Amino acid sequence: MDTGTHVVMGIALGGLAMADPAVAGHPITMTAVIAGTIIGSQAPDIDTVLKLRNNAVYIRHHRGITHSIPAVLIWPILITFVLGLIFQEANILHLWLWTFLAVFLHVFVDIFNSYGTQALRPFSNKWVALGVINTFDPIIFGAHLIALMFWAFGTDPVWTISILYIILFFYYVARFAVQSAVRHAVRNTIPDAEEIIVAPTIRFFQWRIAADSKRHHYVGRAYGRSINIYDKFPKTPLPTSNLMQAALKDRNLAAFVSFSPLYRWEISEIDGVYEVRLIDLRYRSNDYYPFVAVARLNHECKVIQSYTGWIFSEDKLREKLDFSMN
Repeated sequence: MDTGTHVVMGIALGGLAMADPAVAGHPITMTAVIAGTIIGSQAPDIDTVLKLRNNAVYIRHHRGITHSIPAVLIWPILITFVLGLIFQEANILHLWLWTFLAVFLHVFVDIFNSYGTQALRPFSNKWVALGVINTFDPIIFGAHLIALMFWAFGTDPVWTISILYIILFFYYVARFAVQSAVRHAVRNTIPDAEEIIVAPTIRFFQWRIAADSKRHHYVGRAYGRSINIYDKFPKTPLPTSNLMQAALKDRNLAAFVSFSPLYRWEISEIDGVYEVRLIDLRYRSNDYYPFVAVARLNHECKVIQSYTGWIFSEDKLREKLDFSMN
């Protein structure tokens, strides 16, 4: 989920903590717990700072180790330790309990996005992504804001947040039902599809579609059960040439391949320089595929420029590639 949603979720969990007598009956513990749930709801996304290094590192590691099983156990201990020093009279056990719940909830809800997490590390490095909730879901965010407003105007926080989460539980169930219906409609539209990705958008009934058959890649949108296929590309395996092998060893292309489950490739030559481009087919915007990895190589198969990330125009891509040389 996005940062704003994690913040309101942390505040809401702090309200739900009032159901705990050790929290509700002790003002210092209450303050510490609310601080803990807010901080805990943000802590796993500290890896966002990896963007400052480069996109390849960020793509490869975001929602990786910081969302792993060891991290879910370590974050609450660190946060509780720091808050315990600040709020020395707080009940440490209950502070840890609610902080742990905030961290766990953060990782848990991220699993429902199409980006997913490596939540099973160290047992598995597989990305767990159920793809039913958009990174920013206006219904989830808005429902939290409404509940928090009711709390601010004097309603009982335990009942208010409990009702909120009951409503959201059924909302998630509805999202799974709609996704299943869309997937079934895609199979009817593309009977020979071997892999189907149905990813959410910010709108409830609109979904992004990417599918693979033995011979083609398909890209489209679903509007309810109505499937519109926008692009159909011939499917060809990656060449085993020295050029492609050298490109795939580049950190930007390697990061892209580790993240993207469905993509196509292009090779072109411009002014004596080869360009290898990998294009993620899950994301299509205004007839353009903005999530790419590009490497430029000379005739000796040495990478001279490369980039991976979100680019919404060819001019911006050229700027990023030129910047990568500096």
